[in-house]
Amino acid sequence: MFIAISPAPFFIPTHPRPIFCGGLEAARESVLEVWIIVACCTPRRSSTAPRQRRNLQIRVTMSISGTIGVISGINECVNLFQWARSSISSLHSRWSGKQEQNLQDEVLHLQSGLQCLSDTLPAMYNLIDRAEWRSHKHCVAELLPKFSDAVYDAEDILDEFRWYEQKVTVEGIASQSAFIDFFNCVIQGSFNKVKDIQKRLENLSNLLEKMGLGEATPRFDKSVRPETSSFPIETIMFGRDQELTQVIELLVVREGDSTTKAHSKGKRECRTINSSKRTLATINHVCNEQENGLAVLPIVGIGGVGKTTMAQHIYQQVKPHFKKTIWLSVSDDFDVKRLTKEALQSISGEESTGQLDSLQHALHKTVCQKKLLIVLDDLWDDALKENGQSWKRFCAPLKNVRKGSIMLVTTRSQKVADGVRTMKTLKLNGLKDDVFWNFFKLCMFGSERFSNDHELEQIGRSILPKLKGSPLAAKTLGRLLRMNRHTTYWNNVLESELWELRQQEDDILPALRLSYMYLPFYLKRCFSLCGVYPKDHEFEKDYLAEIWVAEGFVEPQGDIPIQDIASQYFEDLVSRSFFQKVHGAYVIHDLLHDMVQMVSKNDCFILKNVNEFQKIPKNVRHLSVLSNPKFDYSKLLSLCKHEKLRTLICNMPLEDKVVAPVMDHWCTELGRMRVIICASTTGLPGSVCNLKHLRYLEISRASPLKSLPSTFCCLYNLQILYIGECKIESLPSDFDKLISLRRIELCGFRYYLEYQLNCDALEAEQKKRYLHGL
Repeated sequence: MFIAISPAPFFIPTHPRPIFCGGLEAARESVLEVWIIVACCTPRRSSTAPRQRRNLQIRVTMSISGTIGVISGINECVNLFQWARSSISSLHSRWSGKQEQNLQDEVLHLQSGLQCLSDTLPAMYNLIDRAEWRSHKHCVAELLPKFSDAVYDAEDILDEFRWYEQKVTVEGIASQSAFIDFFNCVIQGSFNKVKDIQKRLENLSNLLEKMGLGEATPRFDKSVRPETSSFPIETIMFGRDQELTQVIELLVVREGDSTTKAHSKGKRECRTINSSKRTLATINHVCNEQENGLAVLPIVGIGGVGKTTMAQHIYQQVKPHFKKTIWLSVSDDFDVKRLTKEALQSISGEESTGQLDSLQHALHKTVCQKKLLIVLDDLWDDALKENGQSWKRFCAPLKNVRKGSIMLVTTRSQKVADGVRTMKTLKLNGLKDDVFWNFFKLCMFGSERFSNDHELEQIGRSILPKLKGSPLAAKTLGRLLRMNRHTTYWNNVLESELWELRQQEDDILPALRLSYMYLPFYLKRCFSLCGVYPKDHEFEKDYLAEIWVAEGFVEPQGDIPIQDIASQYFEDLVSRSFFQKVHGAYVIHDLLHDMVQMVSKNDCFILKNVNEFQKIPKNVRHLSVLSNPKFDYSKLLSLCKHEKLRTLICNMPLEDKVVAPVMDHWCTELGRMRVIICASTTGLPGSVCNLKHLRYLEISRASPLKSLPSTFCCLYNLQILYIGECKIESLPSDFDKLISLRRIELCGFRYYLEYQLNCDALEAEQKKRYLHGL
């Protein structure tokens, strides 16, 4: 890439003038014209078209000293409320003393109300998190969307206030009306938006807390996650013969063979357990006996794939080969004392009491030099709490068991498996081919050989791909289909999304929902947003991380760049198996996608067909419009009624003369949008200035767009601008007003603006600017 800058070298003043209200115009003295000539290739996320070189000339007129003044003055600029109160006092001659006092009181009340909303939001997030653990209760499920809606509204009004503060910072005295505009937006006659939101939050939070959502530690309800035992509910296992044989062969190895000899050297050589291979191969993974006295073999897979059933069958078949056997149903309560007591009771048949020390001594004495088989079913992240000390504390009495002892662990989390394993993990995937069809027939008809109704059987075969080989999904759909053997009903099930079908608490989506429940609240918000993307969507880590930042889901952590924090969020979700890496890209398993659409059904919606416009939730926050030639102007225009939208992903081109005005209506009516991703458009309307909350804007395909309107520079919150396929010829002269802008992608190159919002940092760093080619 070639860059040419003229007519003057890039110059940064070493002592920029601080900017206060009214000082902006005086600060705008030197103007720099930058001509950037770029020889570039196809931009990121491009199609498979060949890479083409092209030259682009962009003229950017920037007020450098003005920009520096704005940045350095942000911390020194008076608060918007202070400015308002000062203005009222300076104009006291226009009003009586009572009128002035009334105005001052109104300002103070508004300031206090906003501060109250800001202070209480963390507690509101915590209450949402707690309520989600009980959302299987009808009364909680009814209130939760209303409460979440009020929290969203509180976020929006606080964010709008910050925009007006930004406006005063940037415009100074030229923006005397900023506070009045905000005041009129919030207070309309006798109606006060801030007070209304406060009242809604108070009423709804009181109702939720009366339902028992106080300080109790959130746990899985026993009706949702029942305790398991070592006795298999399923007497027959379908499609797991190879894995079952491999594990059993590994567990019943006799003392004196080559494996045991390896044990005597202090290392345990284990065998590969690979569900995709038909042969048993030796793995060169070494078991570390110094950490644990017994090998730990994790069985990992998503909910409903058959981990517990596999462990039950293994347990029943190999227990005669062990002196002591223990089955513990752990779930989300990894309490070392409880588990130690239950382990003792499992062996002796008698209930044990006492302190942890006495219990662990008793367990150690009972299993010492005994060949032990122990199963920990359904392990979750809290097994690794206290930086792994809880796990080590539990395993401490088990160190001196006889060689050949083993612990089986079932878990949904690869992170947990990696934290406890001493052996290669057994990964359970979905059942395949004819085996799964035979199992599904058993679930639908009660027999594998049922063939009395070929029409129903054909519909069943069409439904099969929805289930992705999951035994629990097969049971869920099988139960629904078995209740009504009419072809119309079966076809309705076929055409419906899985998440739209009514399910019982022990069905597949409620079971998968437990994985979502166990996420920290900030990861819940991030993952639930993925419900706005269609199935099989390929995610890029950096791209999705930028969206999360724009939505306000990422919590700052000191001086760590917020983009890095968001990227770590993504890695955390990968480690918990919410994303899977397939051919270099990340995807969400179809069943997990159904689950996320279920948990986000009030906030996210994917618009596929014309008849789905009426299904869009009233207060939807995130919406994607898939490409469909039947989506005409009037249909797209109807989206304006969903005025609380924060995210709009439109895969429809908006270049047709009839459809093009849609963008203008969206920018006018949907003022709360934070993220807009549009396939293509003829241009951005002047009404784009209404998008006070906008952080992320992307035009993803080649478009006739050649320039940005001057009103674009009012987007003080804008962080990311991607219009890489558009042949932009010039940028507005006030482009420097976009003080939150972190990244630009224009015509095949990226432009990074990285600076600190204080004068010292600017002097030290000389206001870093980076221009990176693709």
